[in-house]
Amino acid sequence: MSATKQGGANFVVIAALFANLGIALAKFVAAAITGSSAMLTEGFHSVVDSFNQLLLLYGQHRGRRPPDEAHPFGYGRELYFWSFVVAILIFGVGAGVSIYEGWVHILEPEPLHDPLVNYIVLGVSFALEGGSWFVAVREFAAANRGKAGGRRYASPRTRRASSCCSRIRPQSPA
Repeated sequence: MSATKQGGANFVVIAALFANLGIALAKFVAAAITGSSAMLTEGFHSVVDSFNQLLLLYGQHRGRRPPDEAHPFGYGRELYFWSFVVAILIFGVGAGVSIYEGWVHILEPEPLHDPLVNYIVLGVSFALEGGSWFVAVREFAAANRGKAGGRRYASPRTRRASSCCSRIRPQSPA
């Protein structure tokens, strides 16, 4: 059972937001227990992922504005702009932080203290991201049900699901 097209897209983004916040919390707790700067950095990475979900929600909100004189066809494409901003943040900021952390840990490596905490964080992350991914795939399938001539998912030449669904779905399992 799926919500409306827009409500379903919001639900997918909100599910990803809560998953990322839960993962951030797990990483911050692990950083506090172990004193690991790498885990602390990963916690901030998950906070940035959560900020990306907020930008997508903002883009959805802005895209629903009704047409006016300056934009007679409406603001629906504004969602694509905010999706682009999210992509730039993920690749630009993520690459910058990864290069910095890699350089710092090459110069001053940290020994591994207690891998059990890392495995617990990995399990929590797997469960939360898996739940978020399941929600996204379910909404994507529901949005495309009955379309594309009986195929399970729509081809690129048919109507597509919401932009937010297609942005969250591929990113979630990573």
